[in-house]
Amino acid sequence: MSVRVIVLAAGQGTRMKSDLPKVLHPVAGAPLVRWVVDAVLGMEPDETVVVIGHGADDVAAALPDRVGTVVQEEQDGTGHAALVALEALGDVEGDTVVVVPGDTPLITTETLTELISAHRGLEPAVTLLTARLSDPTGYGRVIRDDAGEVVGIVEERDADDEQRGINEVAVSMYAFAGGELVRALNEVGTSNDQGEMYLTDVVGILAAEGAPIASAAAPSIEVAGVNSHDQLAEVGGELRSRLNREWMRAGVSMLDPGRVYLDRSVELSPGAVIMPDVHLYAGTSVAAGAQVGPSVYAEDSQIGPGARVWYSVLRGAQVGESAEVGPFASLRPGTVLGPETKAGTFVETKNTSLQRGSKVPHLSYMGDATIGEDSNIGAGTITCNYDGFDKHRTTIGDRVKIGSDTMLVAPVEIGDDAWTGAGSTITKDVPPGALAVERSAQREIPDYSARREAQRRSGE
Repeated sequence: MSVRVIVLAAGQGTRMKSDLPKVLHPVAGAPLVRWVVDAVLGMEPDETVVVIGHGADDVAAALPDRVGTVVQEEQDGTGHAALVALEALGDVEGDTVVVVPGDTPLITTETLTELISAHRGLEPAVTLLTARLSDPTGYGRVIRDDAGEVVGIVEERDADDEQRGINEVAVSMYAFAGGELVRALNEVGTSNDQGEMYLTDVVGILAAEGAPIASAAAPSIEVAGVNSHDQLAEVGGELRSRLNREWMRAGVSMLDPGRVYLDRSVELSPGAVIMPDVHLYAGTSVAAGAQVGPSVYAEDSQIGPGARVWYSVLRGAQVGESAEVGPFASLRPGTVLGPETKAGTFVETKNTSLQRGSKVPHLSYMGDATIGEDSNIGAGTITCNYDGFDKHRTTIGDRVKIGSDTMLVAPVEIGDDAWTGAGSTITKDVPPGALAVERSAQREIPDYSARREAQRRSGE
C-alpha cells in the first residue's frame, strides 16, 4: 500500500496582513511550509504533492526537488484543494492519502508516522489526528456520539455554543483510504458560512454512511497553526528551543539557551561555547573551542577553533583559529582573519585579509586590504580605498608597524618590516624596512592663550 501525501499551502493568510504568502514567512531559518514538508519527507512517502496558489512561483521555489506541486487557481476551500491534488496524483485506490496543512511547522515525522500506523492497524475510511487544547479557539471541534465514536467535525464559525465548548479539535491532518476520500469529496457541498468546500465535511459524510472512522492523538504543541505574527513568534520560540536542545545534547555549551537564536542551517561543533544574545544565521559555522558572545550577530560566516567573538557583527567573514574579534567590531563580506589575529574594539573590515599574528586592535577601518604576518595597525588607521570612482587595494607586508592615525591612500604598498609615523598620510609605496613620515613640522606660538584672552576682552 503506497502512501501519498498532500500538503495544503495555497492560502494567502490574510490575518498575517502581509504581501508575503503565509507559508513563506520565515521561522528559525526556513519558511513555514519547508518545516512541514521536511517532516513529511522524513516518513519517506511514495509521493508528495504541495498545493500552491498565492505566490505560487515563490512557494514552489522554496520546496525541495523531491516534491511535486499543483496550482489551485481559485481558493475554494480545503476540500477543493484536496480535489486539485488528487487530480495530480491520479489513481489512489488502495493507497493511504495523508493530508497536512502547510502552516504547522511544529509537526514531527514521528507523529505523522504514528498517524499512518494507527490508520493501517485499524484500516478505517479515515483516521484523523486530534488534540485537546486548553483554548480551542479557531479550530474545528471533533463531534463524538455517546459511544465515543467520531461522527463529524464542525468548523468553529459553523458551531453552536455547546459545540464550541468542546476542547478536542481536529488539526486538519488526516490519513484517508484513497478511494473513500475521492468518493466522499465528490459529495461535499458549499452550504456553510464561507461558501467553500471543507475537507472536514468528508468526515461527516463517511460517518453518516457508517464507514469506520478512527482517531489518533497528537501532542498539542505539535499541531499549532500560524495565522498571525504572534503565533509565528510562538512557534519560532519552540523551534529554536528544539534546535538548541539538539545542539547541547551534541556537546555544545549554552549558558542561557533561551537567549540563543539559531537558524537550522547553522553548524556547531562539540566544545563550542555560545553565550547569551547570540544570533547565528544561514551559512554560519562555529568550530570546537570557539566562544561566541555575548551579543553577536553572524551570517554566512565561519568561526574557527578556539576563536573568541564578542559584541560584534559578522557578515560573510572568516575568523581563523584562536583569532579574536571585538568588542564592537564589524566584519563585512570578504574579511578573512588568519590564525591568532585580532580585529578589536570599534574596528571595521571589508574585503580584507590578515595573516597569522597580525592585529588591528582598535578604532580603525581596513577596506580592500591585504595584511601580512605579525603586523600591527595603530589606532585610528584608515585605508582610504575609494577615490570617488573606483576602489583600490592597500598591501601591507609582514612585521609592519603602522603608527596611530595613519591614512593609507590606496593604491599603496607598505613593504616588510616598514614603519609609518603617527599622524601620517601615506600616498606613496614604502620600501621594506623604511620609516615613512608625512606631516608638517610642529610650530609653537608663545603666549597664545594670553593673547586670545586679551583679544576677547578688547571686543567687550
